[in-house]
Amino acid sequence: MLMTSGAPAAHAATWPTANGSQGVSATISVSGTKDYGMTRLYGTGALGSGSQDEDQGPILQLAPGAVLKNVIIGAPAADGIHCQGSCTLQNVWWEDVGEDAATFRGSSSSNVYTVSGGGAKEASDKVFQFNGAGTLNISGFTVRNFGTFVRSCGNCSTQYKRTINLDTIEVNWKGSRIAGINTNYGDSVTLRKITVVGDSGKKIVPCQKYIGNNTGKEPGTNGSGPDGTYCKYAASDITYK
Repeated sequence: MLMTSGAPAAHAATWPTANGSQGVSATISVSGTKDYGMTRLYGTGALGSGSQDEDQGPILQLAPGAVLKNVIIGAPAADGIHCQGSCTLQNVWWEDVGEDAATFRGSSSSNVYTVSGGGAKEASDKVFQFNGAGTLNISGFTVRNFGTFVRSCGNCSTQYKRTINLDTIEVNWKGSRIAGINTNYGDSVTLRKITVVGDSGKKIVPCQKYIGNNTGKEPGTNGSGPDGTYCKYAASDITYK
């Protein structure tokens, strides 16, 4: 069952069929509310290389306060979606993640980024890249074949304290990490109603802690697992199937 409003239970998520396709050769700016009615958008020209280039532009760039609904990001996906401040992504699906599915930016600690419903797959690195300040809430989402589901930027030139809340997420093998956060900047992630499918060896790390930096260097790890301060979850919050 595909639900196009609210946050459906992740286990009920079905990958949708596109209602037509549209090539995008230059980043589309979105403000206010935009409902694509399940159109597939895919990169062409400068947005069509299909590479993991860090300097690629996004398919869509959302102004602060924008709401994006009912869209499929196809391949090539370029750098997906950029939110320049608080934003809402509702029922957004990525068929083949490019560099990142979505990147969240903005310097205000009051920013709130909301991902409600949808799914992403084939992300060789990160799905959601959290570079800005504030709170990221993701619910009713399904992910498969990925590196890290959500990462607080480990080496951005400007760093912030970031809060992440994950609720009702279906995580399908294979993957490496559900969340990555920087303890030295006071990040935290809360995991609730997480279902992990196909990972009988429990190899996917629910919460990886790092020592972040602002110099561009690869950050070092700082342990993993629940601690009540940075990684907030109990064994009962994660179900393995």
